[in-house]
Order: sequence, then C-alpha cells, then structure tokens
Amino acid sequence: MRKVRKGDRVKVLSGNDRGKEGKILVVYPDRQRIIVEKVHMITKHQRPTQNLREPGIIKREGTIHISNVIPICPECGIPSRIGFEIVNGEKMRRCKQCGETFR
Repeated sequence: MRKVRKGDRVKVLSGNDRGKEGKILVVYPDRQRIIVEKVHMITKHQRPTQNLREPGIIKREGTIHISNVIPICPECGIPSRIGFEIVNGEKMRRCKQCGETFR
C-alpha cells in the first residue's frame, strides 16, 4: 500500500533536512524511496554528453526513504498519519487528525 503519492506535500522527520517540507517529485515503490523537492540536495559531477548537456558540478535532489517523511493533510494542513477507507466502492486515503477523506 502506498500512503504517499507523487504530488503530495510531506514533512521530513529525520536526517539532516529534518523539519523541511516539500512536494514529492518521484516515487520508487519497489525500493521504498522518494525524491522530495529541495530536500537531500546532492552534488553530481556531470560530464558532457551528446544531449547538449553542459559539463560541471550540478546540485540535485537525492532519494530518501519513505519512512523518513510524514504526509501533510491537504484539508487541515497538519502532518498526520494516513488511513484507508472505502467510499462509494473506491479506496480513499483518510487523515487520522481531521477525519477527511482525499485521493
């Protein structure tokens, strides 16, 4: 079960970026890792390729484990745990703080 999805806002719970908030850009469910914007910035040494990419040192987001983040409820705006509920035959996510259901 995926409790976080691409586009969700999350808060980082542990690591050097603890307390930061951001939007999920990519989810790797098989590896249980995600990429969050402006979190876990890594330095990559880029060499020139045929795709017109300039060489140099670039900074980009690295992956973090799913267990290190908590979703922020879009309804109440509070970081909270997520449960599941069946509404009209469709499985929906539910905020444990305010009880609202969302996709």
